[in-house]
Amino acid sequence: MWDVIFVALVLAYLLGGIPAGAWVARARGVDIQKVGSGNTGATNVLRTLGWGPGLAVALFDILKGALVVVLARQLFDEPVIWALCGLLAVLGHNFSAFLRLKGGKGVATSLGTLVAIDPVAGSAALVIGFVCIVLTRFVSAGSMVGATAGLVVVLVLGRPWWEVLIVAVLAGLLVWQHRDNIRRLSSGTERRFGEKAAS
Repeated sequence: MWDVIFVALVLAYLLGGIPAGAWVARARGVDIQKVGSGNTGATNVLRTLGWGPGLAVALFDILKGALVVVLARQLFDEPVIWALCGLLAVLGHNFSAFLRLKGGKGVATSLGTLVAIDPVAGSAALVIGFVCIVLTRFVSAGSMVGATAGLVVVLVLGRPWWEVLIVAVLAGLLVWQHRDNIRRLSSGTERRFGEKAAS
């Protein structure tokens, strides 16, 4: 049984690590890791290549997080394993084996994972994060606020310990991945949503 769980976790990491942003940009002759923030996530793709590629990458990254959890549900009866697979997908996205352990910041993949684990918490994170982005035009701020909101919701609703732990890890990882953004927000140099990436 443990060998099956190990294989599932490895596959979750590899699926999460599929670098859609890097591949979409490469197809258009752009090395996404050398422009803008250097991240392969949807925000940098949108700023660099426009709305179409950006939305396509966002959708793919959300779906791969959700898909990993859904597939794990078909294989295992234990929800802790579903959540661990989702976490591995996010780690795969952030530290992709296909990109020498580089990647994105895990916002979309974390959202897909959270929605699949707990639709209520995931929906709350999405709505609150989106409202924050609309009000501030800072994607980074909205992402961190949304992640924090998801954690607050699972705590308030008294979800099982494993879910609280996984959501806390996801939120903490997301905030850590945004540490440079936090410094730029503090200094007033953070780019707002809609601003083009520097080439």
